[in-house]
Amino acid sequence: MEQKINVNVDDGEAFYSNEASISHNPMQFVLDFKQITPRIDMRQQPQFKLKHDVVLLDPIHAKQFSEMLNQAVKEYEEKNGKIDLKKAMKKMQKKASKKKKKKAKVTESPSYFG
Repeated sequence: MEQKINVNVDDGEAFYSNEASISHNPMQFVLDFKQITPRIDMRQQPQFKLKHDVVLLDPIHAKQFSEMLNQAVKEYEEKNGKIDLKKAMKKMQKKASKKKKKKAKVTESPSYFG
C-alpha cells in the first residue's frame, strides 16, 4: 500500500552575512553568521543594528561542510579568477576616495539641517 506524505518546507529568510565566527566543543561546531549595519540619524549618536543566525553542526557534518565550501571556492576561482582580498580592498578604497572628493565639492547644506 502506497502512502503519501506531505512535507512543508520552511525556507526561512535570505540572510546576508558580513561577519562570522566559529566556535566548538567536543559535541558540536557553532557557526554564528552576523550582519552588522550602521544606522545613522543626524539627531542621535550613530547606532549599529546586529542580526545573527546560528548554525549548529556535529563534527562529522562540520568536516563535510568544510570540504563542500572548499570545493565551492575552488570552482568559483576557476570560473571567476582568484579571490584576492588585497585587490578588493584597493578597489574599495579607490571608490571611497572618489566619493570623498565629490562630497568635498558640495557647497550647500541639505534642507533638513534647517
